[in-house]
Amino acid sequence: MFFAKTQPVSPEKALPGRAEPIPVPPRHEVLDAPLAPPYPAGAEIAEFALGCFWGAERKFWQTPGVLSTAVGYEGGYTPNPTYEEVCSGLTGHTETVRVVYDPSRTTYEDLLRVFWEAHDPTQGMRQGNDVGTQYRSAVFYRDEMQQKLAEASRAAYQDVLTAAGYGPITTEVTKATDFYFAEDYHQQYLSDNKNPNGYCGIDGTGLSCPIGVAPAE
Repeated sequence: MFFAKTQPVSPEKALPGRAEPIPVPPRHEVLDAPLAPPYPAGAEIAEFALGCFWGAERKFWQTPGVLSTAVGYEGGYTPNPTYEEVCSGLTGHTETVRVVYDPSRTTYEDLLRVFWEAHDPTQGMRQGNDVGTQYRSAVFYRDEMQQKLAEASRAAYQDVLTAAGYGPITTEVTKATDFYFAEDYHQQYLSDNKNPNGYCGIDGTGLSCPIGVAPAE
C-alpha cells in the first residue's frame, strides 16, 4: 500500500470526478474575506502545495498582506474531487493552498519564503508521517514572472539545504491548472472556532530561505 500511495496515477486510471463544484462558505473564517472569486480589486493569487493543507493554510493566513486563503485540490486529473478521492491517490491532485494577497503589502517572493520555510521540500511524496502523492511539494505558477521567481527561489534554497546536508529538492514548479475547492470542514480547519489544537503534519527544516524580506511565522 505504501508503494501504491507514492506512485502517480496515470490520466486514464484517474477517478472520473463530477461536474458539480463542491460548495464552500462565502467568507473566510478568520479574515472575513471572500473565500472564492470575485476577490478585492488589485488582489493577486498564488497557489502552493506543501503537505497537509490544514497547517499550510494557517501559515499563510497569518502572513501580513494576505487577504484570503482557501484549501483545495490541484495538479491532477479528477474534476471536483472529494477529500476521500484525493487521499486514495487516484486523482493525481495535491492538497493545495490558494493565497489571495495584496501586492502593495507583500510580494510573491515573500510568500515563496513562507512556503519554503514551512516544510521540508526534499521528501518526495510525503511530509513527515503523511505519505502519498497528495502530500508532494509544488508551486503552481500563474504567469511567467511567478515561474521565474519560483525557480530562482528553489535554486537559492537548494544551496542552503545542500550546505546543511539535505538532499535534492523534489518540489514541482508547474503551471497552475484548475483549483478545486475542498469541502467546508477543511476550510480554515485550524482556526480558533474549529480546531485550534488540531493536527498539523507539516514542519520546516529550520533553515532560512534567502529571498524576500518577511520571515515565516
